[in-house]
Amino acid sequence: MSRTTCSVASRKRRKRVLEQAKGFRGNRSKLIRMAYGAVDHAMANAYIGRKRKKRLYRSLWTVRINAACRAADFKYSWLIDGLNKAGVELDRKQLAELAVNEPDAFAQLIEKARAAR
Repeated sequence: MSRTTCSVASRKRRKRVLEQAKGFRGNRSKLIRMAYGAVDHAMANAYIGRKRKKRLYRSLWTVRINAACRAADFKYSWLIDGLNKAGVELDRKQLAELAVNEPDAFAQLIEKARAAR
């Protein structure tokens, strides 16, 4: 009776890991033992990066809204408070888009927030 080696499954697993390690520098993309660690590390960083991206975009939107508010002699916190009191339900992504691409519409929102405060 011959022993089973799971050669098809293990070869497939190793091939998948080396495929994921493609583009890594040096032996990390060639040798399976180094590739395992490199791919694990890369996957962990990718997970962290997906969470971090959301924070970075929200802070970018806040900076853009604040810059547009300051140009109109208004404060970011006043705008958010005024819009909440006025019942305007726009998120920061939409506000940043308006601030950058449609300054007239953003100026109307500032006036609405100013009236609601």
